[in-house]
Amino acid sequence: MRYIDEFRDPRLARKLVANIQARSTRPVRFMEFCGGHTHAIFRHGLRQMLPPTVELRSGPGCPVCVTANTDLDRAIALAKLPGVILATFGDMLKVPGSHGSLQTARAEGADVRVVYSALDALRIARDHPERAVIFLGVGFETTAPTVAAAILEAEAEGLDNFYVLSLHKLTPPATRAILDAGEVRLSGIIGPGHVTTVIGSRAWEFLPQDYSVPCAVAGFEPLDILRAVAALVEMAEDGRPAVVNAYSRSVRPEGNRVALEIMQRVFEVSEADWRGLGRVPASGLALRPKYVRFDAALAFPVDPGPTREHKGCRCGDVLRGTVEPPECPLFRRVCTPARPVGPCMVSAEGACAAWYRYGGADV
Repeated sequence: MRYIDEFRDPRLARKLVANIQARSTRPVRFMEFCGGHTHAIFRHGLRQMLPPTVELRSGPGCPVCVTANTDLDRAIALAKLPGVILATFGDMLKVPGSHGSLQTARAEGADVRVVYSALDALRIARDHPERAVIFLGVGFETTAPTVAAAILEAEAEGLDNFYVLSLHKLTPPATRAILDAGEVRLSGIIGPGHVTTVIGSRAWEFLPQDYSVPCAVAGFEPLDILRAVAALVEMAEDGRPAVVNAYSRSVRPEGNRVALEIMQRVFEVSEADWRGLGRVPASGLALRPKYVRFDAALAFPVDPGPTREHKGCRCGDVLRGTVEPPECPLFRRVCTPARPVGPCMVSAEGACAAWYRYGGADV
């Protein structure tokens, strides 16, 4: 408890906010990449604590949200195949695809099971050797090493009924895509804490070097985020962009070498489809040829049919940071957590879900 309280001390928070207010003299806009940051910012009221000169904007840091309809439709089609068990994280169940969701597929008879890790899916494969078990691999660099470890374990055990549909995404290329598009002016990036624990703070050096945009890696407690904002304000005011590690208790410059080695051993970099960003080069992870027998897309070729986007939903724009959720015509009126139209309202890390839960009726 003392450890948590240390990063939620209101006196230190007030001191940090005062420093930010004193230092910030011109308008800046910082994007928090991670959906966990978005929810922490709203939950602790950090937006209201910052001066008017500092604007926070959410980005594509929700792996469920950035899963494109084409990939979701494929997952639903796989779940409907006879003899298949599709294992997925719970957040994916209600995400609407072009013509339904995994939840509706389950209601129609598909065997869709919620798991908490790829190892849970591996256990299902052991328990049901007569069935094909497909794990829906959705996530960023934090999830990919655990999926890679499950594949290595399946290989060691000789399991021939375990498969992965790899929809993993890499975060730095998405940040590049947003900056290259130039749709939203950004003065700094709040680096994702959990992702950077794996990839290391050096992975963000391209931001100051290539774009003159500062980056501050943050944890998820109020003081973590405020320290990152204070560092970004300082760098923006001084015109000296750099990478600041405000989460040093977890993040190292080189990252987690064991996790990176496992991920790179099983996966190779590929292009990937992102909701809102389209096809982004070198932003996905595909199974290397040595492990291609675990690739569900190759083992079970399916035609999910034409892809359809939901009319009026601006989830893609929210993910790019060009609009905020209340600017979507469906937000709160048609799209709610009970009846979500887009994934940004479904996921526990979605920006629309954060605005709906914490934003208040007048935002």
